Amino acid sequence: MNSNGLSTVASGFSVRETIDRLAAAVNSAGLLVFARIDHAGNAAQVGMELRPTELLIFGHPKGGTPLMQDKQTAGIDLPVKALAWEDEAGAVWLTYNEATWLATRHNLGASSKDAIEAIEAGLAALIRPTIAP
Repeated sequence: MNSNGLSTVASGFSVRETIDRLAAAVNSAGLLVFARIDHAGNAAQVGMELRPTELLIFGHPKGGTPLMQDKQTAGIDLPVKALAWEDEAGAVWLTYNEATWLATRHNLGASSKDAIEAIEAGLAALIRPTIAP
């Protein structure tokens, strides 16, 4: 686990296509897309520049609710989020919170262990095909 609880992986696609692919994978897995935020588009609306940056918020109440039943503060980090962004060199990255970080951050107990492991495995299964050409 990184000290800040983030995992960042290179994507073989543009920011938009990375988020499109992730949203499709999320839907195919029976999860819900709660929101998609185009940070660069929002910046442009106020006359500011930002390299392509999009956030996808997704999950399922069956996965997140047990964590909030354990510690309601986990709700600040749920649903799950993934950020696709383009760096200065034009490379595209996908960054997301590690589920184990959530457990540590909110001091989740043993009752959350299975849900954390399921979220971690689910993220890995969603992310791999999203970023690979």
